[in-house]
Amino acid sequence: MKKLLALLLALAMVFALAACGETKPAEPAEDAPAADYSGYTIRIYSNSNSTERVEWLVNKAKEAGFTISLDTNEVISGDTAAVQAADENKDGDLIFGLNETRWSQLVNGQYANLKVMDWTPTWAGEVGEYKYDGKAYGIVIQNVLMLYRTDEFGTNGEELHFDHWADVVNSGYAWYRQNKVGGTTNANINSAMLYPFVDPASPAGGISVDGWKTLWKFCAEGKFGGDDWKYGIEPLNRGDVQVTEFYSSSLYGSIDTAADTSEHPLKGTLEPENWQLVDIKDGTYYIAEYIGILDREGRTAEETEAVKAFAEWFGSADVQASWGAQFDSFPCNTVAAAQLYPNGIPAIYQIPNFALTKVEGTDMTYAEYVAAHSAEWTNILTNLGFYWKDASAAPAEPDWDNLDWAALTQKAE
Repeated sequence: MKKLLALLLALAMVFALAACGETKPAEPAEDAPAADYSGYTIRIYSNSNSTERVEWLVNKAKEAGFTISLDTNEVISGDTAAVQAADENKDGDLIFGLNETRWSQLVNGQYANLKVMDWTPTWAGEVGEYKYDGKAYGIVIQNVLMLYRTDEFGTNGEELHFDHWADVVNSGYAWYRQNKVGGTTNANINSAMLYPFVDPASPAGGISVDGWKTLWKFCAEGKFGGDDWKYGIEPLNRGDVQVTEFYSSSLYGSIDTAADTSEHPLKGTLEPENWQLVDIKDGTYYIAEYIGILDREGRTAEETEAVKAFAEWFGSADVQASWGAQFDSFPCNTVAAAQLYPNGIPAIYQIPNFALTKVEGTDMTYAEYVAAHSAEWTNILTNLGFYWKDASAAPAEPDWDNLDWAALTQKAE
């Protein structure tokens, strides 16, 4: 996929050059920055911190006149760990990554030692709805997708149209389900499944009991394969299920290499040949990764300017286009997205987004609603035994009419 995106970037540059005689490169500018900020080491926390990402960012930042410190995921893994480490260490200058659920908690001051500074970058108008005005701004968009095979290993040409994600449990086809509580992708699949069952008056974590019944059926009747099926693209690629869930940022790269792990692989990256997106009326649950500056105690005004300059640089269109090309991610920055995809935005990023839809009876978006209830949902999933790994040890289905939701929404002792 990196080769594909690199080719698209190159084509974009060629077309622009032919049209106007010049082009704006997608790679960060090599010129020296207006000021040298390298004397201050900017401490960053992130869950978007694979070794490759960290090495790339450290080197590119150095070229642009910045010195940064960022742990790889071998040290800090996941959004929970990143936020907890920043909260405990009190040494963070900046956070990027996470998602709306976590960012709404940060912006609303739910962590004792983390305060997001007021800040507005020059590119704030280029990220559309993905922003907490004056606080944090979108850099990368991801969403969860429901896919199906259209060939003899799937629906044999039948098109799938659902009103809601949860309709998969009555589709008549075999589907993949994740096998553990926790993890960003797993949580987003749950959020998508539970969306039509929102009930602010429900004691069951703000979800109707029918929602939990449906999610239970999704787990009980879905297929899973332990560690072998870490992500849903693998069983779909092998033809073990007809329908699956996966996340957008790695989809095209996974299809590029699908033949490496299957005798009858998925084919067609940007133009599907034997797979398709399920057409879901609701849309899907997007998350956007954001960048925000922390108000670090003891930092001087000059050091704060260095942090602001780095955030300005990293979120800019050119750098985000390069980041997207390198790591198969889709930028919130519309100028960067146009550089990556000069022939049009891929279908996987044109699905309606219900994460930012207002929840009736509240003043919250669905993403904010998820944030407000995520701890309760995790406790319910854990207390009732969702996502058992051994089918022979699957718990009995709960007696839904006689559950103590006040206890189930609390963390088990």
